[in-house]
Amino acid sequence: MKSDRRGGFELSLTALAVVVGTMCVYPAAAHARSVAGDASGSRAAAGPALLQQMVLDADGNGATLTLSLSSPVEPRLLRLHAPERLVIDLPATLRRSGLPQPGEGGVVTALRSGMHDQHTLRLVLELKQSLQAQCQPVTDGSGYRLRIVLGRSPAPVAPLQASAAVVPPAATAAADAAASPAPPAVGAPRAQAHGAARNVRAAHAPLGERAIVIAVDAGHGGDDPGATGRSGTHEKDVTLAIARALALRIDRQPGLPAVLTRDGDYFVELRDRMRRARAAHADMFVSIHADAVRDREVSGASVYILSERGASSEAARTLAEQENAADLKGGISLAEQRPDVRSVLLDLSQNASIGESVEAADRVLGALDRVGAVRKREVQQAAFVVLKSPDIPSMLVETAYISNPAEERKLRTAQEQQRLAEAIFSGIDGYFRKYPPEGSRYAREHGRGESGIELARAGF
Repeated sequence: MKSDRRGGFELSLTALAVVVGTMCVYPAAAHARSVAGDASGSRAAAGPALLQQMVLDADGNGATLTLSLSSPVEPRLLRLHAPERLVIDLPATLRRSGLPQPGEGGVVTALRSGMHDQHTLRLVLELKQSLQAQCQPVTDGSGYRLRIVLGRSPAPVAPLQASAAVVPPAATAAADAAASPAPPAVGAPRAQAHGAARNVRAAHAPLGERAIVIAVDAGHGGDDPGATGRSGTHEKDVTLAIARALALRIDRQPGLPAVLTRDGDYFVELRDRMRRARAAHADMFVSIHADAVRDREVSGASVYILSERGASSEAARTLAEQENAADLKGGISLAEQRPDVRSVLLDLSQNASIGESVEAADRVLGALDRVGAVRKREVQQAAFVVLKSPDIPSMLVETAYISNPAEERKLRTAQEQQRLAEAIFSGIDGYFRKYPPEGSRYAREHGRGESGIELARAGF
């Protein structure tokens, strides 16, 4: 099976899918195909189509997903069951749009995407119930658009709005700079809808290459201030400032976009942070914190990964969920498997994830050690909830001790926040240079890598 962590599992399930609308072809594209053969192959040779914008209109009875493309595409629709999903494969297509976030109470509970192979973009809609689906080309002279209708009559085509996910990094930085001022030097959280991770990046992944997505998690927020320093600095403000700086630094690296699990001063449940990373199809999860202890002399950074005890308790919790068990990456549902198979799959996935976490966390810790003091020179293990994703390598970075007056003063400065962000980025970058996912820019520029850790190389 493919080693691409996003699509590898789901590839094995396509034989179980029900084809619901084999092709949805623009009239002109259908004529071209009848004359010249496989249109998708000829377009791939000419250059991929770009999925430029997506609009999701959903309620409790049905949904309409409208796709705006740079050129005609012949999608393939498939239904997967237990849990219910609609899969939309777009041949010779790359995504240049943000993912619309489903509202509460609608039939669509999540929308994710990934490269099914090097040339096929796969969209997956997670559904509350089984729904009929149909694909309709929109031929109103306003460009190439597809309308995917689930469970109801076609809705009027809504005007396509610009997505926050395609705002250039410079514009995002300008917006951050224009936000209302906060306590000195820490920076104010910018208002943001609480329902989803925010995509930081402009879509800069080269054509034909899959991006490596990093989920950056700012600890605490809203009614949960986290630790508070002697001068009144809240951990939630420091972590958001560092997370934003890290996400922007990640985004400047071609092929390595970032998403923020929160981008404002609001509270996000711990497990929801994990879900947001999964919804963004993250390849790595990095949670930012600032430690505190009674002894104000204690200082330095430390990095944590999931402990064996935490992994065991999470495995037991996941297996106990039975029908509600979440999919592993790529779409394989634990609920669909026999209990013995489910346990084996989960163990393999969790062990592979911890192995990758150790490798990445060690590089981050080394980078932090090079730019300042570290409290613990070995990667630590703990049962933090945010580290418990069974299939996403995860780490928690305690950047400094906010309880130490000197470190508190530094944490409030933009210079220190950027320094820490650069060090964490350096560790992440070093990890993916050594272990580049197949089909990524890192794999092209730095070689196939020595992976051997990924779940796909553990026998799947």
